Amino acid sequence: MEAVNYSTFRANLRTYLDKTRDDAEPILVTSNDPDSNVVVINIRDYENLVENDYVKSNTYLYEKLLRGREEARAGRVETHELVEDDAQFLARS
Repeated sequence: MEAVNYSTFRANLRTYLDKTRDDAEPILVTSNDPDSNVVVINIRDYENLVENDYVKSNTYLYEKLLRGREEARAGRVETHELVEDDAQFLARS
């Protein structure tokens, strides 16, 4: 993670935002007061964090995910053909 002070970040805002968007590279924006530091991340990473937090906070979902991962690792998986493709689904919606 790159760290940059507020003044430099502000002076080069577009460059840092583009870098965060394009490279999924978070930027730590620092201040003299460490409690004022912020991290800038792109929307995909933010949405991923929110989703992971939701799943981990829901015991049922998290345990189901862990069970599925263990079953896959143990080779207990099945392959199925798709019942319908996206075009058929969207045509009905």
